[in-house]
Amino acid sequence: MDKSRLRRRMREARRALDEQTRLELSLRICESLRHSNFYRRASVIACYFPFDGEVDPTDLVRAATADRKQVCLPMVGRDHSGRMRFAAFRPDTRMRINQYGITEPDPDSAQLVCRRRLDIVLVPLVAFDGNGNRLGMGAGYYDRTFHFLRHRRHWVKPRLVGLAFDMQQVADLQPAEWDIPLSAVATESGLIRFARKRSHTYIRSFT
Repeated sequence: MDKSRLRRRMREARRALDEQTRLELSLRICESLRHSNFYRRASVIACYFPFDGEVDPTDLVRAATADRKQVCLPMVGRDHSGRMRFAAFRPDTRMRINQYGITEPDPDSAQLVCRRRLDIVLVPLVAFDGNGNRLGMGAGYYDRTFHFLRHRRHWVKPRLVGLAFDMQQVADLQPAEWDIPLSAVATESGLIRFARKRSHTYIRSFT
């Protein structure tokens, strides 16, 4: 199945979850990530507002705020490079709806945070496989924003951690040359880590 057909099928399956089930599974996903070393060691966490049936990370945002971690949100407007910028998020942050219908900080009042300061980036996805490959919405924002990770061998920051429902895992995704693989994926069944090799491939392991 080509990526366009797979993307359409997986988005339909994700949207088919009823709201109560989505919220319950999202809580379990947030809980599994909160007990991970990825979360414990992080001081600056980038998150997202859910859209189109994505995993809802709201509970993790509340936890991170209570744990005195800095939470950031991506912004895609007003940047013609195709990359995201990140802004600090607090309960009183002024928000807006961007051109994709996604909630993001208002760029007129946003406090920008350098992407290289982020410890972990929670990434929404449409599908993922057992090697840490991710199928997104197709715009390529995350890959362009974190392209510099392709040139890292030892110090890899930020770590990209996908949030997904179990049903979003597929047997195999053929990555493009520019795709940035995930360090881990959190699902309702737990956290799946992908151990990095020097060749930029990943080996799957459970923790």
